Amino acid sequence: MGRPFRQFLNGPRIYSCATCRYHAADHDDIMSKAFQGRHGRAYLFSNVVNVTLGPKEDRLLITGLHTVANIYCTSCHTVLGWKYEQAYEESQKYKEGKFIIEKAKVMKEGKW
Repeated sequence: MGRPFRQFLNGPRIYSCATCRYHAADHDDIMSKAFQGRHGRAYLFSNVVNVTLGPKEDRLLITGLHTVANIYCTSCHTVLGWKYEQAYEESQKYKEGKFIIEKAKVMKEGKW
């Protein structure tokens, strides 16, 4: 088993894993900052990089029942948030295929 493939982001404002500083997401991919994670505020992203998915599980969240999979940093395996796989309520369907990254799990890099 070799080193994991590492993708670098080129944008001026990048979110990186707070543990190992692997790039995780571009600021331009934020869809909303009005989310709550297990450790405080969280952001909804349309795209993330350098993460692996955990097993799917049904989780009762503030907005109802969803099928989600935790997302882990490919380098240090820290849980950064989760991916929405399925939303059971029609009003929450827009989240499907999107990612939550918890603010406490990432750091800002670049020109802020």
